[in-house]
Amino acid sequence: MEMEKLSNKLTVLAVVLLFFMISLPFASFANENKVKIALNYPRTGPYYKQGIDQWRAAEMARIEINNSGGILGKKVEFKWYDSKSKVDVTIKNVTDAIDRKGVKMVFGGSASSVAVAAAKICQEKGIPFFGTLTYSTATTGKEGRRHTFRECYNAWMGAKAMASYLKSRFGGKKYFYITADYTWGWTTESSLRKFSDTEDKTTHKGILTPFPTAKKEEFSNALRLAEKERPDVLVLVLFGKDMSTAIRIATAMGLKNRMQIVVPNLTIGMAETSTPKAMEGVIGALPWTWQVPYKYNYPRGKAFVEKFVERYNRYPSTSGASAYTIMYEYKAAVERAGTFDSAAVIKALEGHEYQLLKDRQVWRTFDHQSVQTVYAVKCKPETLVLKDKYNQDYFEILSSLPGDTAVRTRAEWNAAREAAGKPTHLEKLPGE
Repeated sequence: MEMEKLSNKLTVLAVVLLFFMISLPFASFANENKVKIALNYPRTGPYYKQGIDQWRAAEMARIEINNSGGILGKKVEFKWYDSKSKVDVTIKNVTDAIDRKGVKMVFGGSASSVAVAAAKICQEKGIPFFGTLTYSTATTGKEGRRHTFRECYNAWMGAKAMASYLKSRFGGKKYFYITADYTWGWTTESSLRKFSDTEDKTTHKGILTPFPTAKKEEFSNALRLAEKERPDVLVLVLFGKDMSTAIRIATAMGLKNRMQIVVPNLTIGMAETSTPKAMEGVIGALPWTWQVPYKYNYPRGKAFVEKFVERYNRYPSTSGASAYTIMYEYKAAVERAGTFDSAAVIKALEGHEYQLLKDRQVWRTFDHQSVQTVYAVKCKPETLVLKDKYNQDYFEILSSLPGDTAVRTRAEWNAAREAAGKPTHLEKLPGE
């Protein structure tokens, strides 16, 4: 009886082992026919609205790419991570994605501090990183790295485009800045001050608000200080939920009737969270909005918008457009290189010109910034927004600035790097 039991156990064990041995080649084959890519984006936290559209557009691109044969014959498999817009969480996420999941590329972003942290890990581990939503000039400036590429614009570019419009309307007027206390806030404020001739902080005062822990009362206090100063222009250098909280308070205080409110970086998600009433008349800048391909007749951009609307019953945001573009740009670079090898892919990207959802863009060789057209916009009246099928027709395009004009020059980039104690060139790749 005991021998029979032992025999049965051995038989079961043998079957299990046989199954395992047979399945190994299949598992190995399956893995060989996939390429893993990680998206580190905010599903929760103050920037979750900007995060969800990254996921939506990236997933749409992944399905399209896989249906057309994948990348070098390999199907794309995503590894999703919630950054929570926190640096410590991002470090854990990106480390896990590379070390445990074996991803070949990482992209995403929300807070620029998060993007910078992700870029640092990717540089150390030799994996390309693409910034989807990171507006701090530092990301491809003093914090620029050879393995980092930024698809969206930066604070310098946005400020230059917006300031050219503001100076024509509010030249010589008094400004007041309310700024998030982290890298994106600092570089955005300093850039806008430079281009709007408001660098004199005695005349054009400002206040910093905590990030990412600011409370409603802290925005209220900052806005009361602004009210006391009586500026002609109130600049809210805030993003995501923080901006929405501040603009609603400003509207309730009646500040919009007494001063022009400017939000340097606008998104549909921020406008939605704020409400059409609060956003009415607000001026800002962005690298893309769903109206762009229709105003300037970009067929691929229109097709993207229409497919996104069909799939998700809403218009795509700036971050969604960037995530979608990154997927196709990574695919194209791998195919030009003929390999997933990071060094080869990076070389295939540097200096490459591309056009997808808007006009011509180029991955600038020395800093990996995507040079592109920038748009100044104004939020439409509430009545017009609510007439739209999705209540998302927020932005009227006021003006555009060519990328070559908006972007920092090589000499300006060199100066910023030297001031930060960094070399005026990015890291060398293996074999260079």
